Amino acid sequence: MSGDLQAAVARAFAADGPLAQHEPGFIPRPQQDLLAARVAQALEGQEALVAEAGTGVGKTFAYLVPLLLWGGRALVSTATKSLQDQLFLRDLPRLAQALKVPVRLALLKGRASYLCRWRLQQAQAEGQLPDRFAVRALNRVAMWAQGTTSGDLAEIEGLDDRSPVIPLVTSTRDNCLGTECPEYRACHVMLARREAMAADLVVVNHHLFFADLALRDSGVAELLPTVDAAVFDEAHQLVEAGVQFLGTTLATGQAIDLGRDLLALGLQHARGLEPWADLQAGIDGAARRLRLAAAGRITEVRAMLKLAWEERGEALAEPLQELAGAARAAEQAIARVSETAPEWPKLEQRCTALAALAGRFVGEAEAGQVRWIDLTPQQARLVESPLDIRDMLTQQRAQSSKAWIFTSATLGDDEALSWFTATTGLEDAGRLRVGSPFDYPANARVWVPPRMPLPNAADHPAAVGALAARCATALGGRTFVLTTTLRVLQGVARAIEEQAAASGHALTVLVQGTEPRRALLQRYGNGRGCVLVGSQSFWEGIDMPGDALQCVLIDKLPFPPPGDPLVEARVKQLRSEGRNPFEDYFVAEAAVSLKQGAGRLIRTESDRGLLVICDPRLRRMGYGRRLLAALPPMGVLNDEDEALAWLGELAWDH
Repeated sequence: MSGDLQAAVARAFAADGPLAQHEPGFIPRPQQDLLAARVAQALEGQEALVAEAGTGVGKTFAYLVPLLLWGGRALVSTATKSLQDQLFLRDLPRLAQALKVPVRLALLKGRASYLCRWRLQQAQAEGQLPDRFAVRALNRVAMWAQGTTSGDLAEIEGLDDRSPVIPLVTSTRDNCLGTECPEYRACHVMLARREAMAADLVVVNHHLFFADLALRDSGVAELLPTVDAAVFDEAHQLVEAGVQFLGTTLATGQAIDLGRDLLALGLQHARGLEPWADLQAGIDGAARRLRLAAAGRITEVRAMLKLAWEERGEALAEPLQELAGAARAAEQAIARVSETAPEWPKLEQRCTALAALAGRFVGEAEAGQVRWIDLTPQQARLVESPLDIRDMLTQQRAQSSKAWIFTSATLGDDEALSWFTATTGLEDAGRLRVGSPFDYPANARVWVPPRMPLPNAADHPAAVGALAARCATALGGRTFVLTTTLRVLQGVARAIEEQAAASGHALTVLVQGTEPRRALLQRYGNGRGCVLVGSQSFWEGIDMPGDALQCVLIDKLPFPPPGDPLVEARVKQLRSEGRNPFEDYFVAEAAVSLKQGAGRLIRTESDRGLLVICDPRLRRMGYGRRLLAALPPMGVLNDEDEALAWLGELAWDH
């Protein structure tokens, strides 16, 4: 009967309910109760719900408890693999035990997360590793492989995500042998998929969700029609993930890998039957000329650059045609020797696909799609993608009746949550906004320094660094500086060190890019005497409760970069619809990003801190009021003396 689930959920969250009895520190919160009730209502009615819940609401429990008590089959997608692990290994087992609900759980990740036993054997036999660290890492993987049941590489403590060993011991869609594989019966990828199909609740991530809908390679496409509810946590990252993975991509690295595999297989199974070295050289040479054409006059690439298609499109036509021809020549050679080894059919398919991809990028982009080039130090990626996920999500929702729930701490800056709903086609969904239960007016302050240089001024990064040093000195460290671009990191860090030295104080300055993120956060520790300077990867997903982080400086308003091809395409689309791109897109995007950055500061009821936004446009421009209003209701400070006094008070409390 309708309403039964809502009553059960209310009992679970009651002051004397099972959560209060089993969860240390559980406090009933009206905001959490309201969100959980609306999730229950959406599940019972098989409705769509878009819910924004401020920091501290406890949104994870607010959707997991109704899901577990409801008893239908469900898919839960979150932003990252580490959040997946947290849900699967910690939150769900604890809640199932507290609620006394029997539930079969499964965790599903992409291929690159699982050991491929066949490729491990190949890597051990070939022994072609770059250095002794890789040899050591391969030995660790081999030892662990003897005892693992899941094959999830996340089980190996300290294995770096960027290790060159990982591609050697995992499969890709291209090199997987499928049912031809000698280890097929013991395949960890297939086992994970079988467990997912048999489970009551499956935890995936956004990248896997969209990549699989596009490629049908990881089991989600088969799983989605069988579930009664799909829940997306950290939903503010959904559109970006969708645009990235629903698109069509041609990577020069992918072509070079194909050439290398062609030569290795040819020499192993069909030596002398075809000119394998020449065929490999044809693919390799065309791929390298394609990257050179994509780079144009750019001679040095240190980080990924996103280039407009219009800048390079014509120059790419010739190397693309050359690549298509080289792939077809390889395809024909493989067809003549395909009986000599079981691996040939898969390689032939890769050649066919590469030739088709190269041909596609010679032609015009499809209507409603945008093209761009990602240039990295290693390769060029040609991308054609939809501008948003409206069509895909509308199509998925129409295919079967189920509950669709989307939740995050930041989904827009208006009651309609239009920043999110407009790009997902969810204008017809139920909407809910619940604010944070934290006492921001008492515990948090925001300050916009009035005399900062404008963000595009050459001396702005140095001014931000000098101010960060004064703030961190008053507080005793415990400070983050969040920048909108990687370009200014070193300038800001240098200015912090110089200002601290000039005032006779020692600060440890940690900078993104000098070490992996996890190592930097470990070094930061309790924050004493430390300032961490980071860009995009530190704006969200960092949970530092207590007094380890009590001052966050944001260098400038996080508007989308105007030269970005995706940004330009969205501006063009909005203008064609008669809308104002600055108000409807640039300011809305900045509001969401600003809320994410500010969210690092207050993580528990007792946290206290200062947010400094080093962009004078917040004071001078009309849109400044809208952006400040999007932040939690912090007390406003007017000058540096007030800001340093507040930090001094926090330091004294500490």
